[in-house]
Amino acid sequence: MTIAPELEAIQQANEDVILPPSDLLSDEPPLETELHLRQIILLLKCLEWLWRDRSDFYAAGNLSIYYSPKKIKNRDFRGPDFFVVLDTERKLRKSWTVWQEDGKYPHVIVEILSDSTAETDRGEKKKLYQDIFRTPDYFWFDPYTLEFTGFHLVDGKYQPLQANPQGQLWSQQLGLYLGIHQGLLRFFTADGELVPTPEETAIQEAQQKEIERQQKEIAQQKLEKLAAKLRELDIEPDELE
Repeated sequence: MTIAPELEAIQQANEDVILPPSDLLSDEPPLETELHLRQIILLLKCLEWLWRDRSDFYAAGNLSIYYSPKKIKNRDFRGPDFFVVLDTERKLRKSWTVWQEDGKYPHVIVEILSDSTAETDRGEKKKLYQDIFRTPDYFWFDPYTLEFTGFHLVDGKYQPLQANPQGQLWSQQLGLYLGIHQGLLRFFTADGELVPTPEETAIQEAQQKEIERQQKEIAQQKLEKLAAKLRELDIEPDELE
């Protein structure tokens, strides 16, 4: 993302203006339900596992984004439920402080709707992410009603994304689909494959090894039966080579 008007104003300010500390702590309220927590962890876990060999992104959940030092005293900052910033250093942070991150804002934001936040997520936050953050891809999802909507920034305005036949929405920034799987929001590859968690990957690998073991066992049993049949016919298996 490019530097926003707030950052430009900061750069033009007098040199004697003191900026807030760069290690601002996140100041987000607790999540409303366990399901909200599990949904955020799931998105974070899947993306980090898929991109485990990459070091050029930052993904977090329920973490404060400080975007204007002038507004901190008024608590005018936002903490998306899940967000991704591209082309940045992958490291632990106490918060995302825009003026300490080369003016970068999230490239993707996902809000998990709840009774107390849905109106804000659909209205005030959507406008903020569109006009100030200029976040290209914005999604919201309700884990209880399964309401799922996405937008892409076109000429400075959010345009609704059209779902594919599977009901999935494409994120240009991530190069992935987002869609509902077993009641939770998940990532899917461009080919429609579910992006697994590390645990799911381990289970799949274990299952594949077990299938291969069973196949070898069946093949061995067939060979042994064939050899026994040949011996009944007084034919040594070696004679067939």
